[in-house]
Amino acid sequence: MPRETKHATLVWTGESRFEGGAPGGPVAMVDGKGTAAPSPVVALLIAAAGCSGADIVLIMEKMRVELAELTIAISGVRREEEPRRFLSMHLDYRMRGAGLDEAKARRAIDLSIEKYCSVMHSLAPDIEITYDLAVV
Repeated sequence: MPRETKHATLVWTGESRFEGGAPGGPVAMVDGKGTAAPSPVVALLIAAAGCSGADIVLIMEKMRVELAELTIAISGVRREEEPRRFLSMHLDYRMRGAGLDEAKARRAIDLSIEKYCSVMHSLAPDIEITYDLAVV
């Protein structure tokens, strides 16, 4: 089975700042200090939430739900000692839309976390991932 290979380049721009992205694609900035741009750790949280959000949008389309709002707040607990990796992540989903109910929202979230979100599945398998949901 063929495998997809993704490529990205990161270029140091001074201090602890870097710019990068896929060849020919848009550029994102990360800042090791988190002052001029998200830190790499925050960028990882954003990537996990963004991956899950993209999954949910597609799943909602298949469920024929007209999503009007999707907000995801994500937090992560890190180890005190090096490496200060994540031990757990918690996502707070807020959704609104025509035809949306809690069962559909939970189904979409569960599918994203358990099956589709490639970012979350690329993390260490012992990271506990939990969520809360508000359907408004």
